[in-house]
Amino acid sequence: MAQIHPQTRIGAVSLTIRNLERSLSYYQERLGFQLHRQDGRVAYLGAGGPDLLILHEAPDAPEPAHNATGLYHFAVLVPSRRHLALMLRHLAESRTPLQGFADHLVSEAIYMGDPDGNGIEIYRDRPRSEWPRKGNEVQMASDPREFEGIMAELDGEDEAWSGLHQDTTMGHIHLKLRNIPATDRFYQEVIGFDLMQHFGSRATFMSAGGYHHHLGANTWHSAGGPPPPAGAIGLRSYEVLLPDEAALDEVVKRMEAAGRPIEQTNGGYRVQDPSQNTILLRAEN
Repeated sequence: MAQIHPQTRIGAVSLTIRNLERSLSYYQERLGFQLHRQDGRVAYLGAGGPDLLILHEAPDAPEPAHNATGLYHFAVLVPSRRHLALMLRHLAESRTPLQGFADHLVSEAIYMGDPDGNGIEIYRDRPRSEWPRKGNEVQMASDPREFEGIMAELDGEDEAWSGLHQDTTMGHIHLKLRNIPATDRFYQEVIGFDLMQHFGSRATFMSAGGYHHHLGANTWHSAGGPPPPAGAIGLRSYEVLLPDEAALDEVVKRMEAAGRPIEQTNGGYRVQDPSQNTILLRAEN
């Protein structure tokens, strides 16, 4: 079985949004992103290091169908439970609408949506030694998590909000798909991710290097659904970052051997998964 380099990770997520000023206000003031640079209608955001989020303004962008494939959410990983608690307190103080909280056994998460409805998860990981396992699979769940349980981490501290910590990364991405078996074959046999868990018959979680998941994918709302129309609000692409050119070349060779379309771009390669989600394959070094 093909296996991607264990140091592979998820890089920047590119989204189409309708109003850049509105989205920049949300991502900076509510979530603590920094604006790294702006080129016309395109803005690059992060936590002061690599870009994590790229916003493309398209005022006339169409809405995707309710059952379309695409983005379920992108997931921003903060360095610790304390940083998650600081984020949660700021969200409460700024009256930012939230969609829920969850204990995934391997992590704790807060969920929300941006002004265009793009799904967002902010989470912290538990230590790997605490992740429950069953055979080769990591066991994850979506158990309720109370607001107070996370906030107790601060224990009365009044540290001022200072935005995302510089060690924040793009932890994973979760996609909406047409079909799970085709997705498993593509991401495991061609890209080379390891299967970490099937969550029933309608969700799959995969990763590199034993992480609980770099990629989540489900058909809860999108089984057999269409891709979004060209230029629609939502996911434009996401990066899979390999540690070096040799690791990238191995994935490219598997793509070519499988007869999958692949296009060389500035700094990497563009491919599409079976549900027409666009992936940018890049080497970090």
